Amino acid sequence: MSISLPERTSTSIDSLTPREIVAELDKYVVGQAKAKRAVAIALRNRLRRQKLPAELAEDVAPKNILMIGPTGVGKTEIARRLARLAQSPFIKVEASKFTEVGYVGRDVESMVRDLVELAVNMVRDERIEEVHAKAELNTEERLLDLLLPPRPGAPDEDPGRIRDEMHGTRQRMREQLRDGRLDDRVVEVDVQEKSFPSIEFITGSSMEEVGVNLRDMMPGLFQGRSKRRRVTVAEARERLTQEEEQKLIDMEAVAAAAVERVEQAGIIFVDEIDKIAGREGSHGPEVSREGVQRDILPIVEGTTVNTKHGMVRTDHILFIAAGAFHVSKPSDLIPELQGRFPIRVELEPLGQAEFVRILTEPKSALVKQYIALLATEGVDLRFTDDGVATIAEFATIVNERTENIGARRLHTVMERLLDEVSFDAPTLEDKSVTIDATYVRRMLADIVKNEDLSRYIL
Repeated sequence: MSISLPERTSTSIDSLTPREIVAELDKYVVGQAKAKRAVAIALRNRLRRQKLPAELAEDVAPKNILMIGPTGVGKTEIARRLARLAQSPFIKVEASKFTEVGYVGRDVESMVRDLVELAVNMVRDERIEEVHAKAELNTEERLLDLLLPPRPGAPDEDPGRIRDEMHGTRQRMREQLRDGRLDDRVVEVDVQEKSFPSIEFITGSSMEEVGVNLRDMMPGLFQGRSKRRRVTVAEARERLTQEEEQKLIDMEAVAAAAVERVEQAGIIFVDEIDKIAGREGSHGPEVSREGVQRDILPIVEGTTVNTKHGMVRTDHILFIAAGAFHVSKPSDLIPELQGRFPIRVELEPLGQAEFVRILTEPKSALVKQYIALLATEGVDLRFTDDGVATIAEFATIVNERTENIGARRLHTVMERLLDEVSFDAPTLEDKSVTIDATYVRRMLADIVKNEDLSRYIL
């Protein structure tokens, strides 16, 4: 299972048309126009639903999407980029990791619980951003209290004059603190030590629910003890700022906002759904596969899941399922589940022309990544057009002769191609390296020709 935190974008998603959403996705994913079009419409429909009267909006169900295509063609990346664009809580799960109720394994409801945890972190980070300036001011006052404890005055001394002196000294110290001149000074602060008892649980659907509320049931068990520790002002500032931020945040409000965000804007990407599709005439484990489908069905259909942050309704979560469907086909899924994914999109396999574009066009294209990585060692790495074309050609040949893993083949080819440069980069005398067709052939031709070798190396 993988979880991704959305990147904050300056563009308001409310103002993006489906055409503009596709244009944004084009910056990261090459080709697959049909899939991009489908997710853009699904996202726009979600925005349209929010503008409807409450009674009507309740009845408008999300149009879940089933993506069909081989590995490495961009199914996951499209869903992930869509979630980042929409600033929605997003989680990717593998359908094959779940088991039917009664078997040892992960419970299907855990995908919703994990999504809620992610949303809580998202909302908390946003609230921390809002209170950060106030937390820094509070931290500054606490540091000044540590650096400048109150001075006891003599019996005949004027209290007003003491206050004025302390105020003047405090202001001078405040300026030094802000300038960083006191960062190396040592102060004593109370540090909360983490204390986790050694408790062992059996993994399974029943124990998972017990574990959800364990921390809430026995809060004192996990709090740890407070210990006085000597640290530098710089380290104390970091610790105290975190403490002050937590004090300024209402976690109950955060949890409520997170649940609302999951219910209205959550996206769950269910990968490898073809692995739980039953095949006609087979026996044994297929019963469990159909059981997993039946367990997933109510989640997709719309149900209420109990999480430690409250009850969560899944009626309006957008589900995007994906699978290669090499052995099985979408019609092998149980009819009820098929009906819950009304939009089906077939993704095209990638060829040499797409590989050239993938290497150079996206914002974080592989070629750009390697140029930036080796630039940190002072190496000026350059790729010629014929060099990029030859890389794409070799990747296509290896995909055809061995297992077709789509664009992921480019990663293995590039690593092998730049093996020498990456290893010798710190000690290279000539820091200018050009990757042209000749260089690519010298590094890869022998491996590509030897099918047995390429099967292991590439």
